[in-house]
Amino acid sequence: MDNLKISTAQFEHKSANKAYNLAIIERLAQEAAAQGAEVIAFHECSITGYTFARNLDKQQMLAIAELVPDGESTQKLISIAAKYNITILAGLFEKDEDDNLYKPYICVDKNGLIAKHRKLHPFINPHLQAGQGYTIFEINGWKCGILICYDNNVIENVRATKLLGADIIFMPHVTMCTPSSRPGAGFVDPQLWQNRENDPTSLRLEFDGMKGRSWLMKWLPARAYDNALYVVFSNPIGMDDDQLKNGCSMILDPFGDILTECRTFEDSFTIATITPEKLIQAGGYRYINARRPDLYDDIIGQQHESQQKVVWLHTDNR
Repeated sequence: MDNLKISTAQFEHKSANKAYNLAIIERLAQEAAAQGAEVIAFHECSITGYTFARNLDKQQMLAIAELVPDGESTQKLISIAAKYNITILAGLFEKDEDDNLYKPYICVDKNGLIAKHRKLHPFINPHLQAGQGYTIFEINGWKCGILICYDNNVIENVRATKLLGADIIFMPHVTMCTPSSRPGAGFVDPQLWQNRENDPTSLRLEFDGMKGRSWLMKWLPARAYDNALYVVFSNPIGMDDDQLKNGCSMILDPFGDILTECRTFEDSFTIATITPEKLIQAGGYRYINARRPDLYDDIIGQQHESQQKVVWLHTDNR
């Protein structure tokens, strides 16, 4: 494998405004390609918007969802990739021919659709069905996987994707700055966003504290370190429906170190060059080789009923 230049982006999307969101995706893809990026990754539901969907009925969801790859948004993404010769990853809501609804994250290049991962643990709308498998594909000779937001909180998903061959996992999110039982969690006041030019310090303290980046740093580097892989994390900045999101889009290496991170309040991207030698230099490579599945294959695979509760969906504390 040769070195690969990857960019991760963050922007303030508009709910249900695909034309606007795709225009921002095109602008950032063009700028990233001009700076030598071969790949650019956007956040979960970056084409459609995200949190607004919690209030939609099935017919409204079907109206915003599209076929993949034949839908207009996927085809537009392919045309952008071809125009600027860059591989693009982005998310939306999907419907199939039988009106089943999913939440995929797709990878395209100038030749068409490369991969589609349907979120394994969707929750933003009760009409969404869960994906039923892991996703492995190649970009320029690199084995890649995708896990969307909550998928990454279940650590078995990350290890399984690694064991299937992934050396890069794209982790698109819409996360942070929501209430939970964790001390320090909570919404960030949208007024701070509106006043960000006059008082950037107060906003940055909230974004970087326990409501945001400090929480992310408790677990995201461990996913990269434990599994000896590159992590491409993407997350929106600004208002997502009535919630404020803090960006922090970043790329981490197999040592769990941050190679690059978006640190502005603007629609932006950042680029890192990833190198193959770190995949076997990192401690996680040795730990994976030292595994003894005979000790725990029956334990990990034992019968279990999945129960998923997202605390902020059940609170009115804003």
